[in-house]
Amino acid sequence: MSTTQIPFSFKSIYIDFKAITKAGLAISVVFSSIAGYVLGFDNDHPFSWVVLLKLAIGGYCMVGASNAFNQVIEKDLDALMDRTKDRPVPAGRMSSNLALIVASLLTIFGVVLLYTINPKSAMFGAISIFLYTSIYTPLKTMTSLSVFVGAFPGAIPFMLGWVAATGEFGIEAGTLFLIQFFWQFPHFWAIGWFLFEDYEKAGFFMLPTGKKDKGTALQIILYTVWLIIASLLPALGYTGRLFITPVAAVLVFLLGIWMLFYAVRLYKIRTAKAARTLMLVSVSYITLLQLIYIFDKFLR
Repeated sequence: MSTTQIPFSFKSIYIDFKAITKAGLAISVVFSSIAGYVLGFDNDHPFSWVVLLKLAIGGYCMVGASNAFNQVIEKDLDALMDRTKDRPVPAGRMSSNLALIVASLLTIFGVVLLYTINPKSAMFGAISIFLYTSIYTPLKTMTSLSVFVGAFPGAIPFMLGWVAATGEFGIEAGTLFLIQFFWQFPHFWAIGWFLFEDYEKAGFFMLPTGKKDKGTALQIILYTVWLIIASLLPALGYTGRLFITPVAAVLVFLLGIWMLFYAVRLYKIRTAKAARTLMLVSVSYITLLQLIYIFDKFLR
């Protein structure tokens, strides 16, 4: 009888670990960090598989810790929402104390691992966890400005990769930060739109006007335009070693127009389906943008 329970137990632990660290989100964040690293290395800062592995594991720990702390803080609110009520803590499969231990260990291990790359990487990793758990999370039930605050830790991963590769924070890392910063708004407001009723159950303020209206949709359009402008900055020659060719700039521009089309579509029809589509497009956008930057670096 015990031989049949042990595999199930390990499987449950694995599933709950994935849930409490939000594995899907964490992996996408790690991809952004890797993209930043690939863009950052050069002859003066040679590529290292060891550093890349440390960045990937440390980045996962950073995001996983933030998500675990978040789920402890919001366990009672998570229990009210259909989307989150089956998470390990609100569902009772994991105690708050155990979740805190997991979050703390991930924080320590992640920050130490990033520190072995360079101190700046560890600093930005620690800042990300602090902002997400100590400021963004409590603000979600107070003001829609929580999305603005949350955009800061959300924008760190792309930049973190460059810092890990070079040990420097300059115009290049700042540009990567700016791109992912502006991307956060249409992405999360789209999520806040199609999950509006679910968020409302927990008292979360995720939309800039507090409503699924033209005002929110217009702000989504405006931030998408800012995103397009930020993504084209490397084509102007003012962002140091981070630059893209005219061909890549055209592709990036067309990619931005694609996302803008769905932002305008949301403004016109204002449905949950249109918001969900925009969210999916935004995920594809940031991934494709990073791939265009990377391919342009190696093909030019």
